[in-house]
Amino acid sequence: MLPPNGDKSLFSLRSVCAILYKKGLISKSQAKQILTRDAVFRKKRKGPADSKMPPSEGSAQEQAPFYAIDLIVGMKLTRADNAKLILDEDAVYETLARAWRFPYKKIDPLKLDLNLVTTIIPRTFAKRHLVLPVGVKGGVLTVATPNPFNVEALDDIARASLMKVRPVVSPKRDIVKLIQEFFGFKRSISEAEIQFAGPAVDLGNLEQYVRLRASDELPSTDQHIVNAVNYLFVYAFEQRASDIHIEPKRNVSRVRMRIDGILHNVYDLPKTVHSAIISRIKTLSRLDMAEKRRPQDGRIKMDKGDVEVEIRVSTVPVAFGEKVVMRIMDPDILFQDLETLGFSATDFIRYNHFINMPHGIILVCGPTGSGKSTTLYSTLRAISSPEVNVTTVEDPIEMVHESFNQIAVQPLAGITFSSILRNILRQDPDIIMIGEMRDLETAENAIQAALTGHLVLSTLHTNDAASAITRLLDLGVPPFLIQSTLIGILGQRLVRKICVHCQEDFEIKASELLEMGLDPGKKGRISLKRGRGCLKCRGTGFLGRTGIFEVLPVTESIKRHIVDHADVSAISDLAKREGMVTMRENAVRKMLDGVTTYQEVLRVTWEQG
Repeated sequence: MLPPNGDKSLFSLRSVCAILYKKGLISKSQAKQILTRDAVFRKKRKGPADSKMPPSEGSAQEQAPFYAIDLIVGMKLTRADNAKLILDEDAVYETLARAWRFPYKKIDPLKLDLNLVTTIIPRTFAKRHLVLPVGVKGGVLTVATPNPFNVEALDDIARASLMKVRPVVSPKRDIVKLIQEFFGFKRSISEAEIQFAGPAVDLGNLEQYVRLRASDELPSTDQHIVNAVNYLFVYAFEQRASDIHIEPKRNVSRVRMRIDGILHNVYDLPKTVHSAIISRIKTLSRLDMAEKRRPQDGRIKMDKGDVEVEIRVSTVPVAFGEKVVMRIMDPDILFQDLETLGFSATDFIRYNHFINMPHGIILVCGPTGSGKSTTLYSTLRAISSPEVNVTTVEDPIEMVHESFNQIAVQPLAGITFSSILRNILRQDPDIIMIGEMRDLETAENAIQAALTGHLVLSTLHTNDAASAITRLLDLGVPPFLIQSTLIGILGQRLVRKICVHCQEDFEIKASELLEMGLDPGKKGRISLKRGRGCLKCRGTGFLGRTGIFEVLPVTESIKRHIVDHADVSAISDLAKREGMVTMRENAVRKMLDGVTTYQEVLRVTWEQG
């Protein structure tokens, strides 16, 4: 694992510090701090710095060269060139790669070929030398490693693969993690494929093919299947996925994950293991494994680090078998401070006024995937206290929270949004959250709850805030009841945020934005931001999402329009005259502030153009 001449100097603490200092990542005082920390460790160990393995995977011999890098990264220093960033392993290895004159590669697991990674070299070799094949182009095999000077290992790979090898530098942590995950997942899938091998005919639900099944064909407790499903969950957590899709096709089982609102292909699994994986997921979510013709819903609770994550499971029969979609309900996402959701200062004051009213109805509106659940849960957490009784009716319960009394809709047991509300009123609630106003009966019961002194929060699937009023009228709710109970309406969407790691400035003419329907409120050339695309954001230029809102207070003049059965445009125009800022206007403000791009504004607010 050392350079050809056997010299350790390239990985020595002083050499690494010198490179980082020269490139501006650490200051002189930080370099002294690092050397002082090393001296303390030396004293405790009573031996040379490189003779002791740092706390990481692998043997002492293979990890010793990385002692200096591990020590520096472990100190979590702020970068000298940007105090907002921590000096992490990525920055250190990228800087060293440039100094060593090797290409640097931050590996995107979503773009790796599972077979390429796991078939060229054995796992023991990959783990011993920390090498990982990551791509083939023009007969050249690209191998990622934290130590590009390991000529012996690279030569062995070249002989085994019969290809020329091109080393690239990648962080040690990434290599160790990917070796463990990819080889472990591949081994589990391969063993399961052998175990379940049979006739290569599976037409799923499209057509029927009769064959006798082996008695052990779908053991959901098989260790290989258990491991494979565990790898999928761990991988989804690491990639910040919100949904996992397992889709049966004619010859493969496709795994996709939704990250920042966009679906990515992750794996194509052998079709022979699809049924076993589905059975394992059904077992975890307490679904009926024998039922394959009807849709089923369930949930799984599991640990993600120090927090418990709820996973909502939905199965449905499709052409080639059963498809499973798992929605990951992360408490870090669902329960946030209201100030961090993306409200403008004025809208936050207005919404805060809504939720502190003693009684009435507040509606949160938007299509599926617009962040309504996050807004409602964050709101309930903000206003709940030991002095109030918060009761929710949900279909299904998305995230269990011990401060709320949560009721799941169960139509077969007679528990629906409308029927349970009558029982809730006898449970002495202060605040009631109804998952969705779907029909007149639910709306009437919610209004009755508001009239009897309760604060009611609910959702409607409408495009904007003003449309919620006409939706209630269309359901058959009398205008005078809407007028007397509705406090305010919140319309919302989610826009992707520009990646902070690769953002850049550019200029565009205000007239061009106006032609697209975006009014920047300025003339001439306007400076905006966009993401170039980097490894942190997988080349998309976006990292994370934020909300855009429009807050419509139901004022006296709005109430008069409700009684007069005014249409959406009339209510919307009046609300704007009274100071309502539309979602598009708020999105344009975020665009001008460098939070998102004009393309994202147009994509999300197209109906307001």
